[in-house]
Amino acid sequence: MTQAIFNRRTLYSALLLLLFNGVVLFALFSPLAADILRTQLRVGEVASYDVQAPYSMSFESQFLTEAQRQSAAAAVAPVYTSPDTSIARRQLEHLRAALTYIASVRADLYATDDQKLNDLAALEDLALKQETALQIIGLSDLRWQAVHQEAIIVLEQVMRNTIRESRLEDTRRMVPTLVSLSLSESQVLIVTELVNAFVVANSKYNEEMTAAARLTAYEAAQPVTRTFLSGEMILQRGQVISETDLEALQEYGLAQTTNRWQDAASALVLTLLTSAFFLIYLQRSAAAAALMRNLRALITLIALWLIFLVTARLAIPGHTIVPYVFPLMAFSLTISALYGAELAIVTMFPLALLTTYALPFALDLTAFYTLSSILGVMALRRAQRIPAFFWAGATIALSGAAVVLALRLPEPSADWVGLATLAGAAMVNGVISAGLSLVLHYFLAQFLGMTTGLQLMELSRPDHPLLQFILRKAPGTYQHSLQLANLVEQAAEQIGADAPLARVGALYHDAGKAANPFYFVENQPVGNINPHDDLDPEFSAANILRHVTDGVVLARKYRLPGRIQDFILEHHGTMVTRYQYVRAVEAAGGDESKVDKEKFRYPGPRPRSRETALLMLADGCEARMRSEHPKDETELRSLVQTVIKSRLDLGQLSDTSLTLRDLEQISNSFTATLRGVYHPRIAYPAQAQDTAQITPQAADQSGDQPPSLPPSAP
Repeated sequence: MTQAIFNRRTLYSALLLLLFNGVVLFALFSPLAADILRTQLRVGEVASYDVQAPYSMSFESQFLTEAQRQSAAAAVAPVYTSPDTSIARRQLEHLRAALTYIASVRADLYATDDQKLNDLAALEDLALKQETALQIIGLSDLRWQAVHQEAIIVLEQVMRNTIRESRLEDTRRMVPTLVSLSLSESQVLIVTELVNAFVVANSKYNEEMTAAARLTAYEAAQPVTRTFLSGEMILQRGQVISETDLEALQEYGLAQTTNRWQDAASALVLTLLTSAFFLIYLQRSAAAAALMRNLRALITLIALWLIFLVTARLAIPGHTIVPYVFPLMAFSLTISALYGAELAIVTMFPLALLTTYALPFALDLTAFYTLSSILGVMALRRAQRIPAFFWAGATIALSGAAVVLALRLPEPSADWVGLATLAGAAMVNGVISAGLSLVLHYFLAQFLGMTTGLQLMELSRPDHPLLQFILRKAPGTYQHSLQLANLVEQAAEQIGADAPLARVGALYHDAGKAANPFYFVENQPVGNINPHDDLDPEFSAANILRHVTDGVVLARKYRLPGRIQDFILEHHGTMVTRYQYVRAVEAAGGDESKVDKEKFRYPGPRPRSRETALLMLADGCEARMRSEHPKDETELRSLVQTVIKSRLDLGQLSDTSLTLRDLEQISNSFTATLRGVYHPRIAYPAQAQDTAQITPQAADQSGDQPPSLPPSAP
């Protein structure tokens, strides 16, 4: 049977370890797998994913530099030669020759008009329109001389200017504006046609000089530098990839798919190292020993660790601000509140390391998460009160902002706007971490059967339904519980126990007495007959013992946490109702063998925590105090030490972690508190007269004298 249980436990452990490694490997490899699935990027294609700069970098853009140089070279105007006067003279000679020929044709008296038109059409350098030729033939000699002279003058004026091939037509269109205004419109048209025929370019394009000027401009252009900050978007999904985009991706080594098996191997090794780290810690740490015995707590810890890791790995990569806002510190605060600071710090370090694996500024982020978490855990301490979470959140916010400034200020590319943004994100992280850890602590504590600070605050309210029920049904028990609450709270603070838990547990420890209040002396009205006087000792003990089980029934009815129910079950441990047992022995003629002692024993169990042990000791001391009324502090201290020693001798404290030093501090605390509660009062004359009239029965119930029957005392 034992071997089967061992084999089953080994199998479960192996499966849990395998699942842990699988989830960690998935978390580490998921961002890398996304890169592997990406296809090679090409100019003109549409990007199917976003690409951000993994780190800040400046580089000379070859493409933009070349484009700027080409633009500078193209901006250089073509270089032309100076106007050539020989061309102007040559064209003037050609015009004069043409005009002389036209004059000879006009002077031929024997030729007809058709013959003259044919002769004018034979001109090589001048192609006159037939209409213009007819007008020339029809001109009088005087008008022809005016046209002849004006044509030479206009051509000379035109050819004195710089004329390029590109401006030739513009120059010809300007010829009519240069003709003398003394000529008629028809004569202006004749002069224009004659001159335009001989207007040619006198400034030629110089290819060599133009090339040299453009080369000089090309070489003088400054290189273009591009700068990307860490996290800046290089390429957006849906964007058409340009040459500049591809160039930037190539500078970062992101332009094409590479073989990423090295990254996969690295993730696998890191996963195995993390598993080995946790296995060694769980085997050698005393703080983890209790965790190993509680399977639910262990699984909760692992699940919470994996959830934070996977969520962080899916949310953080590819962003600049999100890593500093993501509330990874909430994990450490939650674990510290549930299991203690040591486990929180030990588990936080590998979580921070794996979260930042293969991310830009991984070292900075690891320091940010680790240092902030440690300081937050130290500020949280034992998380007994809600304000502790807010103090921890404030510590995380301030320390996170300080880490950001300390690590980012030395960077050359650091700017105040970016630093302020990251510091603000760290501040927000502290607020989110505190709130999230408070919520997780509340729900996980209930799942694990723990008691949270929120629950304790709610349970300690006087208007809680169960406290109101106790107050109405058993007011004496209510007052007794209040006194014990103060007693155990002071002692718990002295020995470093959970004071709020101890106080609330004391408030509800005798809740079962409210089911049958008159069986207990503190609830019996003055002057009434004690019901135990006429009851069989065994039946009387059964009614006394029932307040434990009745208390558990009420606790479950009012949904009290299991930790509070422990106070109800354990505050008497497994002790015996001594008064009823002695009466039963006396009724049996003094023969203890005739009395079943187990019928007079509380169901227990014995106290299993320091807080329930404190309640047992306080209950015994308070009962003895009401019965014996020590005269001075020496007797009071002796009474307290006697109660503690009796519980110790009976083995009722064997299941607790109380030390002799703790017991000494408890004794001192009880003595101080009880001395303040039951200090002797001055008997004024009027009070002395009134006191003399009190009946013995009233004195018994008031606690000034030992009661005739202390059935509630063990």
